[in-house]
Amino acid sequence: MKHSKHRTQGADQHPPEGENPSSGNDSARGADPVSRRRFFAKAGAAGTALALGATSTALAAKAMEDEAFQDSWNQYFQDHYQRMTKEEVTEALARLKRIAKRNFEVDLEVANDPPIENVLFGYALNISKCKGYRKCVYACVEENNITRKPHIHYIRVLEMNNGSMDLEESDHYYDPDSVPRKGKFYLPVQCHHCENPPCVRACPTKATWKEPDGIVVIDYNWCIGCHYCVVACPYWARHFNWEKPNLPEEEIVKKTHYLGNRPRMRGVMEKCTFCIQRTRKGKLPACHEACPTGARVFGNLLDPNSEISRILRDKTVFRLKEDLNTDPKFWFYTD
Repeated sequence: MKHSKHRTQGADQHPPEGENPSSGNDSARGADPVSRRRFFAKAGAAGTALALGATSTALAAKAMEDEAFQDSWNQYFQDHYQRMTKEEVTEALARLKRIAKRNFEVDLEVANDPPIENVLFGYALNISKCKGYRKCVYACVEENNITRKPHIHYIRVLEMNNGSMDLEESDHYYDPDSVPRKGKFYLPVQCHHCENPPCVRACPTKATWKEPDGIVVIDYNWCIGCHYCVVACPYWARHFNWEKPNLPEEEIVKKTHYLGNRPRMRGVMEKCTFCIQRTRKGKLPACHEACPTGARVFGNLLDPNSEISRILRDKTVFRLKEDLNTDPKFWFYTD
């Protein structure tokens, strides 16, 4: 092929006998046939490029009109939740509903309930009553539309040796034939919604913050999945969504909250939100309702008559890693 190419180039360089190679008069009667072929080849290529360009323009125009493309575009350039106007929030909620309809074939309700005035949420857990059944773990997965594959659990139940509080020696993969096991006790941990949350300080995009009711939330659309919050959190409460969410249509909880259990996208951090979609409507978290032993207590820390206030007043309570000055709103106690 190289040799043929060379000969063709040679033919270009030697015009027919009697013609002046420098006269520039070959266009009238002595035009080089090879040059003509080249011309038509280039013209054809140019025409193809123009056709492709026109096609691309048409496709781009069609894509711009396509609802899915528009939703994806607008979601990508969506402003931070705390800076959005009411109109922008309304548009964002409607967009999430359309995306859920396309992805999961469900009619989603996406709420935007604000914090309740004069409410500061807190949690207490009676270690004496927890038997390690993990009912809370799976209720949380179902209520919060957590992907089923890979498995992500916002709540981890640690199996501990009696008389020890060494978290490094705990086992949250325990799988005996039955629980509780002799010589063991069980310590569930999740996001402690700290009053001084290190995860918030660590986030470079300000995608996570503490709400007035004490709930530490995430704007998933502003999370870049950098894992800084994971490193900063001392309670193993943050989890990264490695895959596109796998949610069976029949198991999707349709009543959601923008800052809570709406289906998340791949590549963002997730965590417990005290079931914000429930608690801001006056309901209890799903883990609380699922506990068969009554080990969990949830309520308003600002209400002196609430059960959690009574427990904090009358019981000997403790919090994990208090020396870190994170001021968690999750207490443990025993009978």
